[in-house]
Amino acid sequence: MVRLAQLLLEKWITLDHLVAYSGTFMSQATVLMEVLRTALRQRKLTYAHVAKDLRLSESSVKRMFAQQNMALDRLERICALMNLEIADLLELTRHAQGRITELTEEQELELVSDPKLLVVGVLATSQWSVAKILENYRLSESELIKMLRRLERMKVIDLLPDKRIKVRLPRNFSWRRSGPIQRFFEERVQKQFFDSSFLGQSELRISVHGSLSYHSIELLQQRMKKIAEEFDALTDEDRQLDHDKREGTTLVVAIRPWELSLFTELRRTSAVGHTLPPR
Repeated sequence: MVRLAQLLLEKWITLDHLVAYSGTFMSQATVLMEVLRTALRQRKLTYAHVAKDLRLSESSVKRMFAQQNMALDRLERICALMNLEIADLLELTRHAQGRITELTEEQELELVSDPKLLVVGVLATSQWSVAKILENYRLSESELIKMLRRLERMKVIDLLPDKRIKVRLPRNFSWRRSGPIQRFFEERVQKQFFDSSFLGQSELRISVHGSLSYHSIELLQQRMKKIAEEFDALTDEDRQLDHDKREGTTLVVAIRPWELSLFTELRRTSAVGHTLPPR
């Protein structure tokens, strides 16, 4: 800890340095920001409180959290607002390391094989309370508790006293690549999601096409990830609102080398070389 104290005094240590020092192996800035958000939420402190303390606009604070770009002096100020030392934040980060980052193949199969369990799993990890689930879905209390116990055995949630639900999955949790949940999405969810004109008040579809280099594709992918992080940050902030002031929303942003099959079928063999080769 002496070396850490020296780095802190020199004021050049970054978020990544802090979490690397704590020994975590998950995405460094992501884990630290998740821990920071959780600590704020537990103390009933919002981005508005942070903005007032830092003398920034609330939108600037949201952007700072979403982009995971925070100067050390601001991190110290936020910790002080919560009556925490940075060392306390590191300890919380170590505990966060123990959460699962991916379900097993068998666990994902269990979810998709039971539609009710999948629905309850999505609601529970979206911070729905037991009372709110029962109010909005045709489930008996005993049936719901039974499914929550199954999710607890899968280490997706903890079912606390008074039927409170604590989510164990980290914010950077992802489904298995080509696993049962992704296949379920491709076979059913994807088709239903895009079955829309996207002309509604809260809907938007943008489709663009062009010829890009790998460098440009990677740059766009990085920006897409930032959009996803901002979506998570806004979701976290809006959890403090009543359910009737929120609406289940899905954002799909996709990019890949692709063209309509009718173009591919009309290509001359010699023209295939114009497409970027697989990496």
